[in-house]
Amino acid sequence: MILLLDPPVASGAASHFPVSFTLVYIVGFIAAVTIGSIAWYNSKRPPGWEDKERPDVVPEVEKEENPGIGKPLS
Repeated sequence: MILLLDPPVASGAASHFPVSFTLVYIVGFIAAVTIGSIAWYNSKRPPGWEDKERPDVVPEVEKEENPGIGKPLS
């Protein structure tokens, strides 16, 4: 039973989860929440939120008449 409870010390190297993987997941989660929040605030308001003001941190995105096509020639 003692062999099962002893930590392995013969290998010499500690097996730790790489910190870089954790940082990538944390930064990715924060970026996804931030981008998703901006997209949600710039989309059509859900029922009950039509009269609410836009937070100051969310940029205003203007709609284009011809999105993705470019400027009219005339």
